Amino acid sequence: MVTDDESSNGTRTGELTSLEPGLVIPFGGRHWVRVDEDLARVFRPGDRLLVLQTDGTLIHVTSAVAASVEGSVARARKAFEVMRNLDQDRVSDFYRLFADRLRDDAIFGRIARANEIDVTDARGRGRAVGRLVIDDKMRASMIDGLELWRGMQSVVGASLERVDHGAWNVDVVRAPLGVVAFVFEGRPNVFADATGVLRGGNSTVMRIGSDALGTARAIMELAVRPSLLDAGLPAGAVELIDEPDRSGGHALFSDPRVSLAVARGSGPAVAQLGAVARQSGVPVSLHGTGGAWMIVRGDAPEGRVRDCVSASLDRKVCNTVNVIVLVGNVDRTLRESLEGIVDAARRRNVRATVHLLGDSARAQMSSVPETVDVLEGEFSDSAIEWEWDDAPEVSILVVEDVDEAIDLFNEHSPRFIVSALTGDGAATRAIVDRCDAPFAGDGFTRWVDGQYALRRPELGLSNWEEGRLFARGGILSGDGVYSVRYHASTPDATQRR
Repeated sequence: MVTDDESSNGTRTGELTSLEPGLVIPFGGRHWVRVDEDLARVFRPGDRLLVLQTDGTLIHVTSAVAASVEGSVARARKAFEVMRNLDQDRVSDFYRLFADRLRDDAIFGRIARANEIDVTDARGRGRAVGRLVIDDKMRASMIDGLELWRGMQSVVGASLERVDHGAWNVDVVRAPLGVVAFVFEGRPNVFADATGVLRGGNSTVMRIGSDALGTARAIMELAVRPSLLDAGLPAGAVELIDEPDRSGGHALFSDPRVSLAVARGSGPAVAQLGAVARQSGVPVSLHGTGGAWMIVRGDAPEGRVRDCVSASLDRKVCNTVNVIVLVGNVDRTLRESLEGIVDAARRRNVRATVHLLGDSARAQMSSVPETVDVLEGEFSDSAIEWEWDDAPEVSILVVEDVDEAIDLFNEHSPRFIVSALTGDGAATRAIVDRCDAPFAGDGFTRWVDGQYALRRPELGLSNWEEGRLFARGGILSGDGVYSVRYHASTPDATQRR
């Protein structure tokens, strides 16, 4: 049902107030999908229906969630009008105050208690909590990231280029972008990362996974908002969508006042958010499917494979090794790979899982360590990113030569990270040059991190699964979120073209 009227050009327009079961909804120009009974039953006046033009998914946004998102974006937009011309010393003060509050044991203790409740609740629902727990290492990393932002010079007004025409010139300078929207998985440390956009004169609206919402509320109440106030920054410079419903992220990414939408999380969820942003005309940066690949030749230096595999499995994040491709003579490299896997599992006192993909890998496995569970699969299973929480899980496959390994990477991997462990420079060069990935190395895979590698807290890491990125690298950092302005200086008033 709709309430309608006639627009100025004679077409019928109106507001959707209800849905009927079986109602046909067109999408993609030549497809359709029907409204099911559940959606029709819960839809109310004031609600929104987002229709994905890629696959016809119907996303229901309640009026309450829509109003919450609209309010946050409005406050962030108003804050941006202030932030883009603000004294950067105030931004530096914000980072200092935020970091100091995280250092304060009394304040952090309250945040930690909120996090304990989130973790207990998530465990009770059978959820993985490895990335949700705020431990001392995460606390230190957040403080370190804020100190990095504090010490970084502002990019606002920074010159990118000057074109000198003699009698006149054009300066190409960086300018603030606007409201930056983030949808993150349940990792509390993203607050320190995402506030990096303030250094560029921007504001931000964040929606975090429901598992971490209690922790996020505590960080906002005890650290972020007081620091904004004490630094003299507008309160709306950092906004949290205080809604557990996932549709809050979809509403946020469909808001045309957003200048950039950044999504981090699981592959399918991130892809869906990206589709919502694109069809809404919102520029988007996606950071979804992860999992690194190692291509290992039989001539890799003694002990290097074991050490690099172990270091690449210290925890499950997007840059954890997911697939190990053994090339050529694999007697030693298979043994070292297993030793590295066992070592990573032993540090947690857990069992590891190894997926042997293809007949060659199964034929080479003459013995299995006691602490390893072995499963069998096919080469195509190398496209699966194993989402383990505490017990390492990795695929191993065996091929005859480097060319086959490279082809498998380009066919089945998320085109994200490749590590070449070889004793031959030409082989390493071939892997680095021909594997279609933004990150390539010759050792452990966990180096792929903005703060670790570039000393810049990252907003997310992008793969090349959907193609290469235009004019930017795979690490999105706060100082990389900007627009460009052109300033012309024409002293001669009689100048003509």
